[in-house]
Amino acid sequence: MQVSYHIPPGKSTFFFGDTPHQPLPRKGEGKPFAPAPLQSEADVRYNDIKTMDAFLHWFTHLTGPNPAIQGLAGGVIITLFNMLGALLVFPLRNATQKVLDTALGFAAGVMLTACYTSLILPGFKYGGLLPVLAGIALGAGLMDVGDHLIPHRHFIRGKEGVPAKRIKAVWLFIFAISLHNMPEGLAVGVGFGSGDLKDALVLMLAIGIQNVIEGLSVSLSALSAGLGSRFYATIVGIRSGLVEIPLAFLGAWAVHLVRPVLPYAMGFAAGAMLYVISDEIVPETHRQGHERLATLGTIAGVIVMLYLDMALS
Repeated sequence: MQVSYHIPPGKSTFFFGDTPHQPLPRKGEGKPFAPAPLQSEADVRYNDIKTMDAFLHWFTHLTGPNPAIQGLAGGVIITLFNMLGALLVFPLRNATQKVLDTALGFAAGVMLTACYTSLILPGFKYGGLLPVLAGIALGAGLMDVGDHLIPHRHFIRGKEGVPAKRIKAVWLFIFAISLHNMPEGLAVGVGFGSGDLKDALVLMLAIGIQNVIEGLSVSLSALSAGLGSRFYATIVGIRSGLVEIPLAFLGAWAVHLVRPVLPYAMGFAAGAMLYVISDEIVPETHRQGHERLATLGTIAGVIVMLYLDMALS
């Protein structure tokens, strides 16, 4: 096809073949190109709020308004997160101890921040300073007593608690992880029992995130200790998290039934979790020379949890 350009005098129309096309803009004419405006911080926050409201609507539609049932559902959900982590032992069979220590450090940061933002601060709002502080002291003290009396086993530190020769090593290990998981289930239940559904869901999400890491760590540790096959190690990881379901239900039911106990219960759950972080998670991640990576993981966990708390609450 023959291409000819013909621009009549004073015109800006050009011809492609025999067909006239739209006039070309003269200098200074036409709309300047303007890129699409970026979302403002308010727009981003509005979208986060819409997402959280949709999740709230779905959760209340699923569980109903009863806080005890919501607590039970929260316990089931965090246990499913734990199950997911335990199942990851199949695709991540070659995960190194360095990776696990970094991931556990991240979990410690998430739990530490959740203690403050979802338990301690709301406890101050509901009951003031002294009830929360009393609950923290009681929760940490009870965990310390349980740590010294209940026979259990850590793969690095060995056996702790009252000597029990007739208990198999696998059960000692399950007791150790169950003792660790009890404050987490209780914290989720207390959160739902408070009636503040948004804070409770943020706390549930935080503990669910750390449960994924913990479930994987438990299964890999059981496998490396020779407690059985990969399938059996997965069962050990899943079984150790089941204690969270009844404690979540009992925590929500008790707080909802006896409302004045709420600030004490929030402090108690926070104190128990703080004890686990300081006595169990942090020392375990620092015993094999990976303390620097574990510390960076903790800081990353704090940052992520603070963002989730601000964006979703």
